[in-house]
Amino acid sequence: MSLLVLLAIVLLLLALSLRIAQEYQRAIVFRLGRYTGTRGPGLYWLIPFLERQQTIDMRTKTVELEQQETITKDSVTIKVNAVLWFKVLNPADAVIKVADYNKAVYQLSVTALRNIIGQNQLDEVLRERAQINGSLLQIVDAATGAWGVKIELVEIKDVEIPESMQRAMAREAEAIREKRARIIKAEAELEASIKLTQGAQEMEKSPYSLELRRMQMLSEIGIDNNTTTVILLPSEFSNAAKSFSQMVNQGTKPAE
Repeated sequence: MSLLVLLAIVLLLLALSLRIAQEYQRAIVFRLGRYTGTRGPGLYWLIPFLERQQTIDMRTKTVELEQQETITKDSVTIKVNAVLWFKVLNPADAVIKVADYNKAVYQLSVTALRNIIGQNQLDEVLRERAQINGSLLQIVDAATGAWGVKIELVEIKDVEIPESMQRAMAREAEAIREKRARIIKAEAELEASIKLTQGAQEMEKSPYSLELRRMQMLSEIGIDNNTTTVILLPSEFSNAAKSFSQMVNQGTKPAE
């Protein structure tokens, strides 16, 4: 009878010491308070009443940093939030060297986000978001490396700008667009004037080209449904008509 009781106790202890860790889990084992090793994944044993474990998830975790109200370098108050991706590379360090690595990573990321926004102007925060994300990643990853945690990615999610600043930025953008439009129009007028000058110089070399141009203008006017047509006559016709009129008034017969 005593043998059966002893066997039952042994089997119970074996059942209590049996543990299973999933593929994405690691067990940090302590024996009488001292770290003895990392177990898993799969089946492993613990000494009952002498060893205890703490299981760590090795998968990538996503943490959304709550919206932070901070001041940029050019004294503009904005609200910004971000998303953080990280994973545990060394589970022993994540348990032994920091009390709560999830909370520590979160608080460090929030502080670094506020600091890096304060080091950049508003325009830089809006335009150079990828560069800020890279700098933020380097700062947080350098600090969490001692905890056995790897920061994989940091992305600024939203940037909320005060309404008054939004109106000012809209006016600035409108002024820039108007400036570009005026510059383009001035460049077009300059190019057109150059082309017209070149055309006038070519026509000056050949009087016939000027007359051909006048005839072309008349044909173009005739295409449109205009009620009034203006005919441009060469200056030679005008001078000849004037001379003939003077001769008639003086009673002189024109030469045949």
